[in-house]
Amino acid sequence: MPPAPSVILDLPDLAATEALGARLAALLHRGDAILLEGPLGAGKSALARALLRAAAGDPDLEVPSPSFTLVQSYDTPIGAIHHYDLWRLNQSADVVELDWDGAREDIVLVEWPDRLGELRPDDALTVTLALADAEDARTARLTGWPDRIGQLA
Repeated sequence: MPPAPSVILDLPDLAATEALGARLAALLHRGDAILLEGPLGAGKSALARALLRAAAGDPDLEVPSPSFTLVQSYDTPIGAIHHYDLWRLNQSADVVELDWDGAREDIVLVEWPDRLGELRPDDALTVTLALADAEDARTARLTGWPDRIGQLA
């Protein structure tokens, strides 16, 4: 199997991170998974919030972090999106209890996907965020989605 395609984007400020979220939302299909990786403070929640607001068509949509609820679900014009924050989980068996299988029929957006273990979808788009030198600047490595990744560059 050939390696998944990958692209690196410079995100010089929060607006660029939010614009990436909007571009991702425009490409979503039922059954998609977007996995957000990176250290604390790398912008995973900001990217998730922008994606959800764009998908819902509501720039003021309240998007609380699912750190304590573990999953928040949103009905959008493109279908249901389930936003998981797995930071507090220790094993993939805990994810199953959060209706993972049912959510995979819709769209899932996952922060801390390393907690998925064997549940990690092979067909996901992985977005790895890293802090850059300037304030609010980041880089994003996008891996996967061979049929759509070119539209994100």
